[in-house]
Amino acid sequence: MSPDDPVARSRGYLRHRWPVRLMHWINLLAFALLLLSGLQIFNAHPALYWGKSSYTGAPPLLQMTTRTDASGKTLGVTRVFGHEFNTTGVFGLSAGPDGRPSARGFPTWLTVPSTQWLSMARHWHFFFAWVLVINGLCYVLYTLASRHFARDLWPSRTDWRGIGQSILDHLRLRHPQGADALRYNILQKLAYLVVIFGLFPLVILMGLAMSPGLNALFTGWIDVFGGRQSARTLHFVAAWLLVAFVFIHVFEVFISGVWNNLRSMITGRYRIAHEETPHDPT
Repeated sequence: MSPDDPVARSRGYLRHRWPVRLMHWINLLAFALLLLSGLQIFNAHPALYWGKSSYTGAPPLLQMTTRTDASGKTLGVTRVFGHEFNTTGVFGLSAGPDGRPSARGFPTWLTVPSTQWLSMARHWHFFFAWVLVINGLCYVLYTLASRHFARDLWPSRTDWRGIGQSILDHLRLRHPQGADALRYNILQKLAYLVVIFGLFPLVILMGLAMSPGLNALFTGWIDVFGGRQSARTLHFVAAWLLVAFVFIHVFEVFISGVWNNLRSMITGRYRIAHEETPHDPT
């Protein structure tokens, strides 16, 4: 399609092909439900430790619990590396489904299911874990087969030379315009590579490390990561690093043109100024 074609100008230019768009939305749904069900599982024992066991007597690295103050009032508290914070109403103590305060790690509006139901949360978590794994494998295979990885995700020498300018542009909330907006910049490429080949594999591997059956089948491998409780902690940290990535990603979508970005991830089409339009790959 020629850049001078009026149809191209009205419809926009192909930015994301349909397999990438489909797997993006499946990934979003799976990760969201994994997170919410995972927080419900965490609520069964809202504390994190380092080592093989939580029964060593060592204080937890993180703990969400309750305590009673001098006046007899119950408070929700979060302890992080021995430092205590009053988090009443959010962590440790928050309103239950009946509206009355109850002891829980994360509040009901952040968990699936909302009420404390460990077995159901595990069903949700394990089902969508497989959805995430299968979808992720399909994405990796597609990126390699379609050259999406080499063409769009792997940084070029030109990208590396411009990394300093890209950092400054992001700090100043300046974003690529025109034809440059159709391509990932160096910081986007690095972020996607870390997420796809770093954080997602880590969160999946640490989830498997918490499986007693897998540990019995392949003994000793969990010790490489410090033990089962260490794996649980790493699983938790990796999950929240993914949440941080999502928040930054959504922020960038909004400040760089929310409707144009959403359109490109739904229809594949991204509109740019006509005088800067490149050749449409379709």
